[in-house]
Amino acid sequence: MATKQSPLTGPVVRLSLGHACVDVYQGAVAALVPFFVLERAYSYAAASGIVLAASLLSSVVQPLFGALTDRWTMRWLLPVSTLTGGAGVALAGVSDSYAVTLAVVAVSGIGVAAYHPEAARVARLASRGSHTAMGWFSLGGNLGFAAAPLLVTAVVATGGLRASPLLVVPALAGAALCVAALRATGPASGTRTVGGSAGGEGTDDWPSFLRLTGAIVCRSIVFVGLSTFIALYVRQRTGGGEAVGTAALTVLYLGGAVGTVAGGKLAQRWGRIRVVQWSYALTVLAVAGVVLVPGPPVLVFVAAASAGLYVPFSLHITLGQDYLPRRVGTASGVTLGLTVSVGGLASPLLGAVADAASLRTALAPLIVLPALGWLLLRRLEEPGMFAVAPERTGDTGAEDGAPAPDRE
Repeated sequence: MATKQSPLTGPVVRLSLGHACVDVYQGAVAALVPFFVLERAYSYAAASGIVLAASLLSSVVQPLFGALTDRWTMRWLLPVSTLTGGAGVALAGVSDSYAVTLAVVAVSGIGVAAYHPEAARVARLASRGSHTAMGWFSLGGNLGFAAAPLLVTAVVATGGLRASPLLVVPALAGAALCVAALRATGPASGTRTVGGSAGGEGTDDWPSFLRLTGAIVCRSIVFVGLSTFIALYVRQRTGGGEAVGTAALTVLYLGGAVGTVAGGKLAQRWGRIRVVQWSYALTVLAVAGVVLVPGPPVLVFVAAASAGLYVPFSLHITLGQDYLPRRVGTASGVTLGLTVSVGGLASPLLGAVADAASLRTALAPLIVLPALGWLLLRRLEEPGMFAVAPERTGDTGAEDGAPAPDRE
């Protein structure tokens, strides 16, 4: 059993596993796109509209949930939002109606949006601000992304889109894990009162936070663009079948599992800002390889792009929280949620270009975006050190926001 001194406590592990169960549904939407194209004969633009449906409401409501969790305790959101995210995707293949499919996928996006701000706040407290532990929390989400194409293919390739209700299973497991994690960290109630604001002590650095946000938006468009079309694109470039496309999407997601953990380790040695800057520079070269290199070697560049996109992932979260120490929920909602989903807003445009020209032409602009992100990050400085905010009365009995001992 993890000790109180270790950032990898039982609650952190459970939150990480629960995060995996939630982010299955972010990855599942993109993984369903080839099946909508093949089974329902959707155009690229129509299929990417499904991704937009999951992203649009999520992008709009995510800052709202972040602000709400800065003001009030909303731990109940973790299991409820997990079930909502799973139910929406599970119903995506039930109706042949495009409008119904858009609606249920949008509901899933709202569930995912509701989950991330409060989950990141709880994980931050349970990990006591450890970059490594937050890396493990982020890793859970990346593993969920990585498992999504395998899970969707196993279910939908076997039973068709009508079998999509089986995709609710991870949500049931995730809700149970969230409840267990919250019980282990103790009860919480009331409002946050530190400074009458978000919760942490210190000064919010909005200019730095906005530059970081701009860079993450660039990263989000690249990631969502690749995840939406990489399966179809690699099949075209290699002449392979469905298995090759699924493998490419899995490589894109699974590489993130390695990259996220590596990001925390590299940040301990080189600092967060430097590691994030290097990652964006690597992504420029990797995405160029994906677009320009023909044949099977494209999978190598998909793996490199995955590393470049994911190494800074958990560092984005802790940087954002440290730039806005008084608004941790807002920072978490933006860095962990909004800027992941906002990339979906660009996917219909990419789909329209792909319909009018080619997938390669549509993906080519993605080379420029990480370079723009790197420029935004150039002048960033390391924020102040993490300071845990006092929790509400009756939270855990732990001092200074430290996690309560594991109750196993």
